[in-house]
Amino acid sequence: MAEAAAILNPDKRVLIPDANALCPMASMLPAGLVRLYRRKYPKAKLVLYVNTLAEAKAYCDVVCTSANAPEVINQVDSEVILFGPDVNLAKYAQTKTDKKIVPIPQHGFCPVHKLFAKDEILRLKQIYPDAEVMAHPECDPEVWSMADFVGSTSKMYSETLSSRADKFIVATEIGLLHRLRKGRKDAIFIPAYEEAICVNMRLHTLKRVYLCLRDEKYEVKLPEKIRLRAREPIEFMLKIHKTKG
Repeated sequence: MAEAAAILNPDKRVLIPDANALCPMASMLPAGLVRLYRRKYPKAKLVLYVNTLAEAKAYCDVVCTSANAPEVINQVDSEVILFGPDVNLAKYAQTKTDKKIVPIPQHGFCPVHKLFAKDEILRLKQIYPDAEVMAHPECDPEVWSMADFVGSTSKMYSETLSSRADKFIVATEIGLLHRLRKGRKDAIFIPAYEEAICVNMRLHTLKRVYLCLRDEKYEVKLPEKIRLRAREPIEFMLKIHKTKG
């Protein structure tokens, strides 16, 4: 995500509080693997999740988020879509389109969203039978297929504001529950798994943010060739979003 900020803001310095705060899922799809799949499927279009390395984005046709993946895929002019790096998000998008989606890599995943289990959610439903189950599409299909609502974190937030439910079982990184509780002080939010914590995101502490700004260290720099090539698919996504809006 810091790379995406740098791609779109070449005239600004983009800093990251901790240089070790890398996304394991993004690392599952290096540029070399992207080139391999593009050679294997020369007529397919490549859609990459925004949580992807800049070097991989440089070879794709359009970028998407977990909120707009199906929308973007349906706007792309191709009946075969290469999609990466999260296989569960690819499977979820497949339920929203008639196009053929080929996940790349075949087993890419978010370590946090792999922690949720159907049996645990069923156990929580016994305790809170009137709770609405919300799941992120990066969860395994057996989890999001049993949910009352499936969506990105922003869509989960919107759902809690419009839902009549006053209890929610939430299957995503537990940091979101703080935001949900602020938005609906009258509701009860139950984590689908108490230990669903992204240790990489948690590296960005307030102290590290302060030190990063004070010392102006850990600047995100990209080769200009990569930055320019990666900018086009991001702008394509923004254009699709603007056109629909």
